[in-house]
Amino acid sequence: MREWQTARGIPIHIWHAFYDLAFGMAFDTAEELIRDGRILPTEQVFQAPGGATSTKVIYKLYYQHAYPLGEAQERPKLEPAFVEDKNGHILPYVRFVGGSLLLSNEALQILAELADAQR
Repeated sequence: MREWQTARGIPIHIWHAFYDLAFGMAFDTAEELIRDGRILPTEQVFQAPGGATSTKVIYKLYYQHAYPLGEAQERPKLEPAFVEDKNGHILPYVRFVGGSLLLSNEALQILAELADAQR
């Protein structure tokens, strides 16, 4: 991501939507938090639909470091779903369907500032 951002001169922001709230953070801020040791790596095990597992290092970007992106105006419906792999393993999950999010004034201001900087 860093190379893409540098090559294009377009700042990346990470948006994370929960069930009823959403938060945003500049990629540069996330890198700074990681570099300064305020966000530590976490090992997480992922299982692919084919049954294979892999361990990856992830970084959890805590919302207290982020800006409010928006708040749900209409909550999504939760629907059960699953993936069945070729070996018959079933991986259940929950899908969010519908809903709407009202962007916060702070997020709109950040988007406006980013757009102005590109002109």
